[in-house]
Amino acid sequence: MKQRTRIYYSEAQKTVMWDRWQKGESLNEIARFFDRNHSSISPILYETGGVRPSRRSRSSIALTLSEREEISRGIASHESMRSIAGRMGRSPSTISREIQRNGGDGRYRAARADKNAWERASRPKSCKLAGSSWLRRAIEIKLRVNWSPEQIAGWLKRTYPGDESKQVSHETIYRSLFIQARGVLKKELLQYLRSERTMRKSIHAGTHGDKRGQIPNAISISKRPASVEDRAVPGHWEGDLISGSHNSYIATLVERHTRYVMLAKVENKDTESVVSALIKQARKLPSEIYKSLTWDRGHEMTDHQRFTLATNVDVYFCDPQSPWQRGSNENTNRLLRQYFPKGTDLSVHSQSKLNAVARQLNERPRKTLAFETPAERFNACVASTG
Repeated sequence: MKQRTRIYYSEAQKTVMWDRWQKGESLNEIARFFDRNHSSISPILYETGGVRPSRRSRSSIALTLSEREEISRGIASHESMRSIAGRMGRSPSTISREIQRNGGDGRYRAARADKNAWERASRPKSCKLAGSSWLRRAIEIKLRVNWSPEQIAGWLKRTYPGDESKQVSHETIYRSLFIQARGVLKKELLQYLRSERTMRKSIHAGTHGDKRGQIPNAISISKRPASVEDRAVPGHWEGDLISGSHNSYIATLVERHTRYVMLAKVENKDTESVVSALIKQARKLPSEIYKSLTWDRGHEMTDHQRFTLATNVDVYFCDPQSPWQRGSNENTNRLLRQYFPKGTDLSVHSQSKLNAVARQLNERPRKTLAFETPAERFNACVASTG
């Protein structure tokens, strides 16, 4: 049986791979660019968990290859170390250490010494988390309640503003999770990330929207007041349904100004069930904090006029195939899949369970809120209307 030839990629080719990966291309797309199978690409990206390695560079005080060649020539000419050092503008002790760590006068070779120096410099450096059991424990606790690394990093910075020993970047947390060689955060904690993949994906990886139908007497989002668009005023909500098996659904609502989340159990997707559930949720809030609702073109809101009549809340509809017009709600629905996976029966969850999930989301710090929580912002808005 003929042995398969191993494929080697140059540093320039690896740079192209990482550039394409960070732009959101899949392994298959990158492999097609190189006219290879994706199995020859994946080991390179998986080695560091999909996190691009830092670009390596020499210290400004380190010996260069040309200096090592100068040392090699000096040895061949039987020059003293002091003479070689004087000509190079280096300390004699620097030249002595360089020669001794690379075999001595009789075995010193410039190219091999330079290669050895790179290899020594590439040894893993100690991660900040490795030296702080407090940080590791704090991060583990927050991951286990489904906080994202970015939320954890922001919360630490906000809670301990003057203590850098209790702060860490979200990139360090991701690297510690995905690059297990660091041995800092346990691999089992990956299950608490919103996506349970073992390799980090680019934020530019695309998603696809759904096609929606027509709603009678729908008011277009283009008619929505400008104050809603810039999120300056609280009380404007975005809504949608997430679906499960056996025709089960949950209504999701997000307030645009505070990103506060509410979830409602619905018996069916028919417009009577959905609108009745939304009316019940709306009556739990002060009228000052519920002024409008933006929905997509799903037929579950065909009876939107009954909702407006019962609540005095205006309903606006997004343009077809434009999920970004309800960006906060779309993002929340992705977060909710961590609690309610696709293909599972959503009807088994009680309203109490839905309230508990919403509470957990509302108590997570958000980067867009300067790492305050939606609950903090929302409660402040409610208090101001009292």
